[in-house]
Amino acid sequence: MKQHNFIFAGVLALSGCSTLFGPPPAVGDTEAQVETKRGQPSAIYQDGADKLLSYAPGYWGQYSYMARLGPDGHLKSYEQVWTDAKFAMLKPNISTRADVLRIVGAPTEVTRYARVPYMAWNYGYKEANAWNLMMTVYIDDKGLVRGLENGPDDRYDHGGGNDNGK
Repeated sequence: MKQHNFIFAGVLALSGCSTLFGPPPAVGDTEAQVETKRGQPSAIYQDGADKLLSYAPGYWGQYSYMARLGPDGHLKSYEQVWTDAKFAMLKPNISTRADVLRIVGAPTEVTRYARVPYMAWNYGYKEANAWNLMMTVYIDDKGLVRGLENGPDDRYDHGGGNDNGK
């Protein structure tokens, strides 16, 4: 049975190579060309006249990409959005849930901590391609960002999360 799981995992990995390891979308590409290169987006957001195609990585991913299409349907930019620079654009008591989605996309997980009266949107990311961090964006029930904090990503640095480092 384990051999079948291994073979299945290998087939899945190879089937994704064209979107994972192919050339990135180029400025000027059409929406169809972006989707040919990267597949269907995990979410689509509107930002004024621009359309944002979000490519979220899933639970274990540390990089999330956003394609920005202009009103003419052509790619204006394609960038990794889980970065310190992008998180710094989120301003407590000013930014909204919609701003968060437009700037960094959907989180790795959403939870509520007992010590904080807000929803916690957690983004596991690789800072400077070196450190495994978790950025938490706290959002109140009205959709306003109330704070941000980052720290080690326990999924990678402390034994994978809920196993207490064992």
